[in-house]
Amino acid sequence: MRYALIAGNGRFPVLALENARKLGHEVVVVGIKEEASPEIEPLAARCYWISLGELSRLIDILKKEAITEVMMAGQVRHAQIFSSIRPDWRLVKLLASLRSKNTDALIGGVARILEDEGIRLVDSTLFLKPLLAPVGPLTRRKPDSDEEADIAYGRRVAQALAGFDIGQSVAICERACVAVEAMEGTDAMLRRADGLVNGRRLSLVKASARRGHLLFDVPVAGPRTIQVMRETGTTVLAVDAGRTLLLDRDQMLAAADEAGIAIAGYPPAGKKEQE
Repeated sequence: MRYALIAGNGRFPVLALENARKLGHEVVVVGIKEEASPEIEPLAARCYWISLGELSRLIDILKKEAITEVMMAGQVRHAQIFSSIRPDWRLVKLLASLRSKNTDALIGGVARILEDEGIRLVDSTLFLKPLLAPVGPLTRRKPDSDEEADIAYGRRVAQALAGFDIGQSVAICERACVAVEAMEGTDAMLRRADGLVNGRRLSLVKASARRGHLLFDVPVAGPRTIQVMRETGTTVLAVDAGRTLLLDRDQMLAAADEAGIAIAGYPPAGKKEQE
């Protein structure tokens, strides 16, 4: 099976391509100039580079390569919407049609345009299933009772925010929501939260959106997450099991153990919790 991968930033697309190669898949890569790393080029069957606003060129490349299934891997910073990037006519038309410019609306709109061209979005974790967080503690240290209380509260807040497609993470301190992730990303949110709690410890809670698929905007954490947690006095990370990618997992968990950070996976919120 031939796939295409639209590459954003971070380790996600690199790891996906490395594992695709191990599995014997040929993957054509379309790298977003403003986001993707040059590391993707040697891992691709062929690599094309496009600007974030070039939706028509993306479609032309996929048709030229006779691709009918494409995955999205890696973050595209939402704040790029407000940058100086110039959208092509197709993207201008899409943006004008949207009632809101959140991730669901934007990527959902792109997905519909691709489907109209006979190109289907597939699970972005297709080549990385072993890296999805399982249920239960993942580090030597388990969350203590105070951290569990923060997590329980934080998961309620994070799931509610996920329903509005605002962000994936919240920072909690003593059962109070200190900061909410929006366009700035998790690292910036933690640093902002650290400046508000006067040295008290933080808990980081990540929630998957309630859209019921893994086509785009999959929550990720990795060694860099642990580094920023360590810098900001964040002692625990809670994630949705089966819906959160732990990139460079062994390295990440080793770094967490060294720092005394607890990481645990929790079953995603069920329908009863969401209602």
